[in-house]
Amino acid sequence: MPKAVQINKQGGVDVLEVVDLPVPKVSPGKILIKNHFIGTNFIDTYQRSGLYKVPLPYILGREASGVIEAVGEGVTDFAVGDRVGYLHGSTYATYTDADIAQVVKLPDTVSFEAGASLFLQGLTALSLIRVAYEIKKDDYVLIHAAAGGTGALLVQLAKHYGAHVIGTTSTEEKAATAQSHGADDVILYTKQDVVEEVKRITGGKGVHAVFDGIGKATFDVSLDSLRKLGYFLSFGNASGKIDDVDVFKLVPRAIRLSRPSLFELITGREEFEKYANELLDLYTSKKIDFQIHKIYPLENAGDAHVDIESGKTQGKLLLKV
Repeated sequence: MPKAVQINKQGGVDVLEVVDLPVPKVSPGKILIKNHFIGTNFIDTYQRSGLYKVPLPYILGREASGVIEAVGEGVTDFAVGDRVGYLHGSTYATYTDADIAQVVKLPDTVSFEAGASLFLQGLTALSLIRVAYEIKKDDYVLIHAAAGGTGALLVQLAKHYGAHVIGTTSTEEKAATAQSHGADDVILYTKQDVVEEVKRITGGKGVHAVFDGIGKATFDVSLDSLRKLGYFLSFGNASGKIDDVDVFKLVPRAIRLSRPSLFELITGREEFEKYANELLDLYTSKKIDFQIHKIYPLENAGDAHVDIESGKTQGKLLLKV
């Protein structure tokens, strides 16, 4: 019997329930995908915990990879048997009845594991540095959590497009990971003053842009690390939601603050295909890579949530169907 992991109320990992569901009927204009691997992301924990409100009951998940088992009426771009990676709601399941707007065919050289790992974090990173703030050669950029899933991809992409990358990590081991991905400098925020180190590295000027997926705990650090007319890109809440921003904090150095979201930066099937295929090209040409930290059975999604919320992981956490 096909399974799914859903919540009937929001809260801790104990609210996750494994349920049996019938195979969905494919809807017109959609495709039925039998999932092989499912990516886990911080947004899943936000939806589970209640930070982000969702209709209940709700099947978690935002990305996966698998094989198309049926195509709905009117679908001409995909066929039964196609290997695909995709973004869609409710992917913590054996099957997903998916809209085709954010689905891409996987080349034979790209594994299902990669197909479930690349797109949410990869397109988030790519859209941040190609759309939200277009990196210029020799820009100084600060990337928090530089050894994490999105952080490591941001480091690689920022280097690819010519930036001088400063990363922050909590441990020497994670610092080595960030450096292996191309970070020019790594600051251990558990031992060093991030702002002082940024000023030292940049000759007192600060960075051109900060990419901050941490949120509440790093807001002031990010702000104080920027130079005049610097860009503060706040895209995540790993440490908690930022409350009530005092806009007068932006006045010194005329800081430009934005809250970019992947699904606002990349809209429509045409844009999704463009950037998803650009990401696949970067991956297959070995310009970027990623680390899979651990793979869990679908039924053990709660363990993945505990691990991702611990802040001790490096790379991607996957669920295997």
